[in-house]
Amino acid sequence: MTGRSALLLGIDVGTSSSKAVLLDMHGRVVGAASAPHSVRSRNRGWAESGPADWWTSVGQAVRSTLESSASGSAAANSVVAVGLSGQMHGAVLADADGNPVRPAILWADERAEAHLDHYRALDAAQTECLGNPLVAGMTGPILCWLKEFEPVSYRRATWVLQSKDWLRFRLTGEVGTDHTDASATLLYDLGCSCWADDVIAELDLRRALMPPIRSSDERAGKLTPDAGNALGLPAGIVVSYGAGDVAAALVGTRLSEPGAVQLTVGTGAQIVTLRQAALADEALRYHVFAAATGGYYALAAVQAAGLAFEWAWKGLGCDWPSAYEALTASSAGANGISFVPHVAGARSPSMNPRATGAFCGVHLSSGRSDLVRSVFEGVAFSILDAARALPEYERVSEIRLSGGGSLDPRWRQLLADTLERTLVVLPAADASAHGAAVLGSLAAGLGVPQDEELSRERLDVIYPRRTPALKLAYSRWADRSAALAEREPIEAAALEERV
Repeated sequence: MTGRSALLLGIDVGTSSSKAVLLDMHGRVVGAASAPHSVRSRNRGWAESGPADWWTSVGQAVRSTLESSASGSAAANSVVAVGLSGQMHGAVLADADGNPVRPAILWADERAEAHLDHYRALDAAQTECLGNPLVAGMTGPILCWLKEFEPVSYRRATWVLQSKDWLRFRLTGEVGTDHTDASATLLYDLGCSCWADDVIAELDLRRALMPPIRSSDERAGKLTPDAGNALGLPAGIVVSYGAGDVAAALVGTRLSEPGAVQLTVGTGAQIVTLRQAALADEALRYHVFAAATGGYYALAAVQAAGLAFEWAWKGLGCDWPSAYEALTASSAGANGISFVPHVAGARSPSMNPRATGAFCGVHLSSGRSDLVRSVFEGVAFSILDAARALPEYERVSEIRLSGGGSLDPRWRQLLADTLERTLVVLPAADASAHGAAVLGSLAAGLGVPQDEELSRERLDVIYPRRTPALKLAYSRWADRSAALAEREPIEAAALEERV
């Protein structure tokens, strides 16, 4: 079936939920759903998930997506391709049959921080080929930790996979990864577009764990009868290799012009721009990874956006509706309060895994609305701080905005005012799943669906307002963040001495 009645299914395995999107060949969303799965933390700084939970949530999301379409469950017979996306970094250790040998370790995990010293001991050429800052939640450092502290699991594993790669293994029985995820492991030679064998050998890691690397839009295999039965789909549907969630989102939102800047707000936040060459930052303030359809993208990452919101709302005893009301009830600058949102460490520009969060400037006249607004402002300021690390940010007057964490107009306006850029709001809240569906279409030889929803005339545009009080609040926030960062090594050393 290759006519206009054909449907494309995109699946995204996120940090706390799996999402599915059903597109027609015009690129229109005809069905969408999500299902939650849990993130567990057995020790401070750990973040794990059970791949079996992913499988359950993927099944729920896909079945709900099919039911949500106009043709209901009959839509399953019109699906001609499946594309995949998933959270990046971390590690899924799997045996030869694809069974996990332990829970998946996620991108937010900090346990391997000390093992970054193995990377710091590499020679300059080896470090340069990686082209990226050292982050504990990436696959390479995590494998170093597993080799030392869980040698039985490490020896039992046949493959180390990313989330969408494990899902594809389960769907097709075929093992592999793609360049977008491989380039984000700290085990990949960015210039040569292959596994960094010298680095893997120097780290004394098992080269055989690394799966074959393929293109994101390449056909990986076909849906097996067992997998089709679990998802409510017929067997034999083409499945693509897919891409990491950020790279897939760029496909889903049709970012194609080098130099354009896009902001995605979700559990974290990512400010990205496409590049034709793998130009790494000399100061390593941001990442450079392979893009899904060729070339590269630079990414300045904020570790905690939605993650910081959820943490704060729980502590402040408010839900999202009351939080948005509080945002406008308090004034710009939050009555002098600054919130530093580094509740899970910091990424761009400081790349400081020991960074911590804080409320600063609280006094007797502070109210809950001020505290809530300071959280919104703190996340927005953190995004601005990260964006300024990208040279392309200074050259643009507008930024494309996507992600499920950017839906409320009051929050969008604060982002525009903070960034001092016009925001063009993209319609695809589930951009990664949307992009995954497009990659599935390419793998099936059907080309790129013509997405009518992405016509600029149909997009919301948010214009920045001149807000001197907000600029002053950012300056105050930056000073307090820097002062907090200076204290963290002292406090950490004092704690270690007491222990």
